[in-house]
Amino acid sequence: MNQPLDSSGSVLRLFSAEYHEYFNMSSHADTDLQSQLKQLQSRFTWDLRQEDMDLDDLSRQLQDAREQQGEQFHAYSHLAYVRYLQGRPEEAESILSQSEEKIRECYGEKSDLRLIVMYGDLAWLKYHRGDYTQSQNYYKRVQDVLFQHPTGSPAVLHPEVYGEKAWTFLKFSVSYHHKAIDCFCRALELQPDASEWNKGYTIALYRTEPRNAETTPGAEDSPATKQLSRALDLDPDDGFLLALLALKLAAHHKHQEAKSLVERALLLSPDDPQVICHVGRYLRQQGQLDRSIDLLQRVLRRSSRSHFIHHQLALCYRKKKLNLFTRRQSTVAQREIREWRRLCIQHLEEAVTIKPTFLFALAELPQQYMEEGDVVRAQKLILQSLDLLSNRDERIRQFVHLRSGQFYLHHNNQEHEAITHFTQGLLITTRTMEGRQCAQNLRKIAEQCLVRDRSDIKAHGLLGLVNRCEGEERTAGQF
Repeated sequence: MNQPLDSSGSVLRLFSAEYHEYFNMSSHADTDLQSQLKQLQSRFTWDLRQEDMDLDDLSRQLQDAREQQGEQFHAYSHLAYVRYLQGRPEEAESILSQSEEKIRECYGEKSDLRLIVMYGDLAWLKYHRGDYTQSQNYYKRVQDVLFQHPTGSPAVLHPEVYGEKAWTFLKFSVSYHHKAIDCFCRALELQPDASEWNKGYTIALYRTEPRNAETTPGAEDSPATKQLSRALDLDPDDGFLLALLALKLAAHHKHQEAKSLVERALLLSPDDPQVICHVGRYLRQQGQLDRSIDLLQRVLRRSSRSHFIHHQLALCYRKKKLNLFTRRQSTVAQREIREWRRLCIQHLEEAVTIKPTFLFALAELPQQYMEEGDVVRAQKLILQSLDLLSNRDERIRQFVHLRSGQFYLHHNNQEHEAITHFTQGLLITTRTMEGRQCAQNLRKIAEQCLVRDRSDIKAHGLLGLVNRCEGEERTAGQF
């Protein structure tokens, strides 16, 4: 470029032409690489939408899971993707390297198929960081694994890939749970006796089964219950599955079997927070509140950031408080009620602090604040709960509408608002405890209206709606 620039600018035009040719080649190479990466099985290609996730809560849970002794590599891979979404790609890359180490440590010579998704994640991460050479290298590693382990059809994935995809859907958002079920089913078609896929399939079914559905007719043989037995046949020492099955059996009054499973779960997993949470829930349902509190408090010392444990403790203290309401209101009892309410509020607030979008705790707090006389704070939390309802699953929406209806009916004396929320909860389903409570409240409001005015059209309409939702079409028609 030491030639003088002539009047026609020929050297400049030559430089410009060379630059544009280089730019076009680079752009073309970039497009080709991106096209290749889109064919990979990776969290970057599974349509994981950031708006479906609570990144802060996911980050906290995954960090805790990584610290749990014996935790599988999934927590590392999941956390790496969360870090990428949080705008921390360097940390994401470091965590993925740890993930590869964990995979090789766990599976040794059989690691290749477990690395397919992880290599795909690294290929995309390198691409987004502008390191196209390393991105291409990881893409080639995936192709090498697939070449060495063909499935026989490009439409069929390896069970390890279906499984990793399923665990990702299961962990990242409740809105992806049905996708998780589908992926676990595909993995089980290829490896029906694999305990890992059976466990994952069990958890996905359990989470998608309607809350309190175990009390409905025929639910004793629900898919989740059957799958629990199947998974435990393959891995009888899994404390988490034992605790889940105990909850199912207790709902059908098989208390001796349930008790035996709970004691075995405690023996096998005495310090596992997930196991203790479900055992604590079982003990609370059986009225063993002090034992439940002791276990939950013990595990809380190891997992103080668990919103679930704080919530379970709050429900125990709430139940102790309610038990005292049924007794004679002596001065001592009133002091105890205040103490149990204080502890209930403390743990509900802790749960909401850890996870601000945790609606089961958020919607429970207003009742406790009202009992303390803090009307303004209660009203604020009710509105906050309702603002968070968008895109939440039916179980949560029904719970929030029930609590909102109770608040407006008993504490704000706004019958119209109460009817609106009870109706919205009722229309979701009457198969749950919350659905039945919405129906009971609407029936009671309607009957009180009819005492005042037997021709109240609104009251007749409410009774007709309740009966129709409960399947009583003939009675509904009369109203």
